[in-house]
Amino acid sequence: ERYADLAASHSEALRQREEREWHNARLRQENARLRLENRRLRRENRCLFRQALLGPGPDKPPADPGEEAEALRAQLGRLQEKHRRALRHLRRCRAAGAPEASAAEEGELEELLLEEDEQP
Repeated sequence: ERYADLAASHSEALRQREEREWHNARLRQENARLRLENRRLRRENRCLFRQALLGPGPDKPPADPGEEAEALRAQLGRLQEKHRRALRHLRRCRAAGAPEASAAEEGELEELLLEEDEQP
């Protein structure tokens, strides 16, 4: 009976380990996907920032400043919402015991989380 209990306990431990490994693999995939999305958004942000600095090209008529400001406000709102969602996701991953990030990433994440907490 004792050996049966030990065997059942061992089987349960193995099952839990496999489940944790599967969950960690899924989190790593999600992390990779989010990193790619982050890179894409940074490139898009740089491109949009350059466009805003350079202004309209010679073949484009100058945009109405009011319309341009409204479009930029709307875009800023969308980017801030994406940022908030990404931070919430990172918090959930941390709470779920996701693998530790590198020291640089951990510092950057802490800084972002602190900034987010300080904002009203």
